[in-house]
Amino acid sequence: MRVLVVNAGSSSLKLSLLAGDDTVIGQQDLPVSGGQFEPSAVAAVLGRLGGDTAEAVGHRIVHGGRQFTEPVRLDAAVRKKLEDLVDLAPLHQPKSLAGVDAVSTVLPGVPAIACFDTAFHAGMPAAAATYAIPPEWRKRWELRKYGFHGLSHGYATRRAGELLGHVPARLVVCHLGSGASLAAVRDGRSVDTTMGFTPLDGLVMGTRSGAIDPGLVLWLADHAGTPPAELAATLDNRSGLLGLAGTADMREVLARAAQQDGAADLALQVYLHRLRALIGSMAAALGGLDTLVFTGGVGENAPEIRARAVAGLGFLGVAVDANRNAAAHGDTDITAPGAAVRAFVVAAREDLEIARQVREILGG
Repeated sequence: MRVLVVNAGSSSLKLSLLAGDDTVIGQQDLPVSGGQFEPSAVAAVLGRLGGDTAEAVGHRIVHGGRQFTEPVRLDAAVRKKLEDLVDLAPLHQPKSLAGVDAVSTVLPGVPAIACFDTAFHAGMPAAAATYAIPPEWRKRWELRKYGFHGLSHGYATRRAGELLGHVPARLVVCHLGSGASLAAVRDGRSVDTTMGFTPLDGLVMGTRSGAIDPGLVLWLADHAGTPPAELAATLDNRSGLLGLAGTADMREVLARAAQQDGAADLALQVYLHRLRALIGSMAAALGGLDTLVFTGGVGENAPEIRARAVAGLGFLGVAVDANRNAAAHGDTDITAPGAAVRAFVVAAREDLEIARQVREILGG
C-alpha cells in the first residue's frame, strides 16, 4: 500500500510518498502561506511526487485529547472533534487541520488516517499522568499530562527492539531536537514522559524553557504585570537555548562553547544538567534501565551531547564507546564494551511510524 505521509509544521507542509516496502518514492516541503496551505500549490507538489498513486494518506496530528488514543479514519465528525481540541494545542492543531483540509481537497477519494503524537502516552499510569490539583479542575478542563513526540518515541521503541532482537524491558528514549522530550518505556508501552499538558514542560529546548517553577510565572504576571499572551510567547519562542545563548541552534552553541563563550557554555551546562536529571527520573519510573536511545536532530547528530550526557549516568550502568559514538551515522549501537545498558542512536522516522499505523488501520 502506497502511503502519503503529511506532517504540517509551523513553516511548511512536509509531504512524503512511501511505497509498500517503506521505500521513500519522493519527499517535498511546501512553505506555509498565511497559516494555510493553498490547494493549488499542494496539488502541484503532489503531482511532482506522484501523489495520485497514493492509496492512503496519513496525517500527523499533535493532539488527540482523551478521546483519540489510537489512529482513526478521518471524516467530518472526527475533524470537528479535532477542531474542538485546538485550545489544548493552539500552536500546532490548527496547522495540522489546515494540512488535512488542503490534502483532502486535492485527494478527496483517498482514505485519510489521523495519527496522534499524544496517543503513545495515553496509557500512562495515573500516578504519572495526574497533576496534584483540585479534582474539579482536572475534570472540567481535562487537565493531565498528555505527553508529545509519541510518533517518534513509538518508532524509536520499535526500532530499538529490532536492533536488540527483543522488546526492551526498561527503555528510555531521548528525542532531542528543537523540541525535546524523554519517554520511559516498559515492555513497549510508555509509562512516563517529560512533556506534560503542553509541549512546554520538561527538557530545555531550542526556544522553549522546559520545566519552570509555576510560581515564577505567577510572580511575573502579578509583580511585573506581564500579560498571559506575552508570558506564553516568551516561554515558547524566546527561551531555552535561545534565551540562554542567543541562538537556538545546538551546533552554534557547541561551537561557541568550545571557544570559551560564557553564555554558550552556560546554556550547554544547563541543557545537560536537565537532560541527565530527567533521564535519571525516567529510569526511576522504570525501576532501572536496560536500553537508552538517542533520536531527533540533536540526538542523532551531536555526539558531544550524547557523550557528555552519558558521562553523568555511570551510576545507571550507561557508557558509550568513544569511537562508535563519534562515528555514528543512522541506526548505530554505541554501547561501550562491558556496559550494563545498551545505548543506540536511532534515526527519527515518524514517516515510517505513520505509514505503519495507516496500514494497520486499513489492513494494507
